[in-house]
Amino acid sequence: MTANTDSTPSRMTSTQAWVAYLSKVELPVLANTLQNINELTESSNSTVNELAKVILNDAQLTSQVLRLSNTVFYNQTRTQVSTVSRAITLIGFDAVKAMAISSLVVDTLLKRSKRPYLLKCLARALHGAVQARCLLPRRNEHALEEVFIGALLMNIGELAFWSCETEQADELEQRLEQGEAEVESQKAVLHCTFTEITRGLVEAWSLGPFIRDVVAPGQAKSPATSLVRHSVEMARVSEQGWRGADMDRLLDALATDTGQSPSAIRDQLKVNAGEAAKMAVSLGIPQITELMPGARPAEGTEPQQPAPIRDPSLQLEILRDLTRILTEKPDINEVCQLITEGIHRAIGMKRVALLMSDRSGQTLTPRKLAGPGTEQWKDCFVLRRDGTGALGRLLPHGAATRYVPTPGAVGISEDRWLGKVPALTGALLANGRLVGMFYADNAGATPEPSEDQLAAFSHFLQNAQLCLTILSSRG
Repeated sequence: MTANTDSTPSRMTSTQAWVAYLSKVELPVLANTLQNINELTESSNSTVNELAKVILNDAQLTSQVLRLSNTVFYNQTRTQVSTVSRAITLIGFDAVKAMAISSLVVDTLLKRSKRPYLLKCLARALHGAVQARCLLPRRNEHALEEVFIGALLMNIGELAFWSCETEQADELEQRLEQGEAEVESQKAVLHCTFTEITRGLVEAWSLGPFIRDVVAPGQAKSPATSLVRHSVEMARVSEQGWRGADMDRLLDALATDTGQSPSAIRDQLKVNAGEAAKMAVSLGIPQITELMPGARPAEGTEPQQPAPIRDPSLQLEILRDLTRILTEKPDINEVCQLITEGIHRAIGMKRVALLMSDRSGQTLTPRKLAGPGTEQWKDCFVLRRDGTGALGRLLPHGAATRYVPTPGAVGISEDRWLGKVPALTGALLANGRLVGMFYADNAGATPEPSEDQLAAFSHFLQNAQLCLTILSSRG
């Protein structure tokens, strides 16, 4: 290959070359920021302020940390958190540090590539991290977040590699798709392995002694290190199901790590997998939930998946949160995020979208999404305000209503269900003008949206409309 250019990097032929390339050419900002965060310790107010400063310097990171701070996974008291300093005080330095690291990794890598292998690796990393955190027997805050980050970054070399648009990535992807063995393919194309690149990055990025022990060769040096290794391996094996010889072997290993029985561990793993899927949604990557165990449909069977189960208690909790937010300082982004989650998880609608006017004011495009397969809506779910176009009939004409497709209704090629299945729709108005709408359907699942679901949908919609009205009145 010719000399290195910005668009065509030279072929890397050693671990050192890959570490240097990833650190200095592809991901220098991520490397520096992770190093800075990892060097902070909760030893004084100054380091707390330094962590807050790192987060506040990035608006997207601030938003992600605050959203995670208000999830049950981190905030079981459900006390509302609206500032980074409040999050550090209420939830803890290590927890906020873990949120910042996970958000940085996810956002940085996904902005660079949408390769299927990157998404698969992210799903595996996040699943393993949540499992390690939930399984840890000694649950002090520092240890919880240490194993979470250890598992999340255990395969940082592979994550970093798949985020790069290089010829070697294309070549390896092709080999793997043809069924070639993973390690042998890595050696042939990269002249090293992902494991070796990871160890190099851990050193180069100063990710800390615990992660260094996790990725080091040989036996684990501590029970926590062993737990992380087994959790990440279990996340990989679970992609083929919860049964089998490999899974049984890992259940025995995890039982030793945690002091529980293999049967108890198996039951807990399934619950934890659900938490990992929720975490993925909170991190803004709902598309990877389909790559996690129990969530990925067999090809051709996705339309037959049942809709989520309605959860009235969760609905009540979210409505209480909305009431509190509206009586304090309404934030339309926070309100709409809660409502989108509520329609999906509490009402039990499989796919949910909030669409808002674009800059031209002529079309509505997705702003919030929830549910499997909705990520593609960012590119294809567009409604013209004049009601024309393939999906124009989905425009609501007032308060919450049930959309019923006409016989032979046509849709769009990108989504086989939009416009063709019953749905719930509702308008958002500002000064009497349509500025947005909520849409929810169950794809090909049955049953159709019920009267109870429509009533609950209407209740959520009223809260969104009230927030808009309050903000409009304030000028």
